[in-house]
Amino acid sequence: MVFKRKKIVVKEELYWKEKNKEYLKQLQKFLDVANNIENEELKNNVIIQMLKCDKILTNLAIKEIRKYKADE
Repeated sequence: MVFKRKKIVVKEELYWKEKNKEYLKQLQKFLDVANNIENEELKNNVIIQMLKCDKILTNLAIKEIRKYKADE
């Protein structure tokens, strides 16, 4: 039961990112540009690196959200 609750909380914490139109717009622009890279290995490396950076920023944001909620 605890696992299910944790999964729900994480989904709620990520919802802000999924509904942010500017984030989605910029992500799509990035992917459009990356798709124009002819060298497949380079294209994949660029996309993978961006996703790693995005994951780090997302995790930082989640920590801040949790801190903010804990202070309420």
